[in-house]
Amino acid sequence: MTLPPTRPPHVTILDDEPEIRRMLSDALVEAGFRTTCFARATEFEAALKRTAPDVCLVDLGLPDRDGLALVHRLALESGAAIIIISGRAQVQDRVTGLELGADDYIIKPFDPAEVVARIRARLRKGRPETDRSPRTARFAGWTAEFDRYVLVAEDGTEVPFSHAEGEVLRLFLDAPKRLISRAQMQESLGGAAGDSFDRAMDVRISRLRTKLGEDPKNPRLIKTIYGAGYIFLGDVTWG
Repeated sequence: MTLPPTRPPHVTILDDEPEIRRMLSDALVEAGFRTTCFARATEFEAALKRTAPDVCLVDLGLPDRDGLALVHRLALESGAAIIIISGRAQVQDRVTGLELGADDYIIKPFDPAEVVARIRARLRKGRPETDRSPRTARFAGWTAEFDRYVLVAEDGTEVPFSHAEGEVLRLFLDAPKRLISRAQMQESLGGAAGDSFDRAMDVRISRLRTKLGEDPKNPRLIKTIYGAGYIFLGDVTWG
């Protein structure tokens, strides 16, 4: 039996400097990633309606949009990990970026190898700890294939999910029928604790519910326990 190829992680690069876009794209492609580059926020946001990247590299000094406002919107609406790349080196800028929902902050100038390493470190979160760990889970008529980042329905229909969405899904599937608090999610998934993290989790969970065909008013699998956290009610089989 031939296994389906693993889907390389997709990284979008938003920076108005052509040399930086080219440098980052070359380094990432050489490291095995897929990349798409944008010079303007309007082009980038239009593309997000058609695709779901795993990681977004975002420069704050954009010609057509406030970079921090864009980061905040991505944190609320996108399932991707967000890494800021900026020439703003002040501590307050970094703190603000992380508080608004960014997962990491890299200061210009930088070594492309550092960016690749930071992306790999981010993508390792939520993945199986060893190559022997199971990569496929079955539950409620669905099969989650974490190598390919797809949900497969009983009729064979495939629904892709982003790496960030997969982090949350695996957290639930690893602990079915157990309460997972916000604090536990923050500890497992990383990111700055606070309102931005909570809203980002709400968005990712909402997107997962939609992909699983859940009724948003009465979900049967991912239940919200108000004031406490979430619980996944399905039976899960790994292997």
